[in-house]
Amino acid sequence: MADVAVTLRWAGRGLVFRGGREGDGAAPEAVVDGAGAEGPSPMQTLLLALAGCTGADVVDMLDKMRVHLEGLDVHVEGERAPEAPRRYTAVRLHFVARGLSPESEPGLRRAVELSREKYCSVLHTLRTDVVVESDVALQ
Repeated sequence: MADVAVTLRWAGRGLVFRGGREGDGAAPEAVVDGAGAEGPSPMQTLLLALAGCTGADVVDMLDKMRVHLEGLDVHVEGERAPEAPRRYTAVRLHFVARGLSPESEPGLRRAVELSREKYCSVLHTLRTDVVVESDVALQ
């Protein structure tokens, strides 16, 4: 049996699908739109999954470091191959942390590094030849 199971169901129009985790206590429904009109496209959803995974890692690690965080934005950009299958060939993550003192920046950088190198399962699921860069900013 799988550790995780999700289902997307075609909404009956365009390239719109709705779905989420299966089973008891299933999460709220997500919309994925191959055309990107009614929801994120599948490739945008992949970037959102990466942002969510690494963002959760960073928030969790800063909490364990007892570093107070007022907010965190994770901006992700992807470069795609020009020909099919148009996979991502490079991804750049930009972290903007709010409410951190300058003395906390090394902890933020360490949390981002640990997420990238060890903890983010979405990132480690991607092909190893994808170039991934990270940077941080205080706001």
